[in-house]
Amino acid sequence: MRAEFTAIIETAPEGGYWAICPEVPGANGQGEMIEETKERLRQAIELILEDRRADILRGLPEDAIQDKVLIG
Repeated sequence: MRAEFTAIIETAPEGGYWAICPEVPGANGQGEMIEETKERLRQAIELILEDRRADILRGLPEDAIQDKVLIG
């Protein structure tokens, strides 16, 4: 899956950076450098979306139709 999300990055009081993603509640990342922080945020987003997808798919009836929707 390919998508684009917003990373809001701030300086952490203890040093380094922390980031959140407003489109994915609960997704955050921390790191010493901005790129490291963004990579950790990317990993968090990926894990949250994979978990949500798996959770929803477990409850679907067998005859449910799965298809793709493109945005943008």
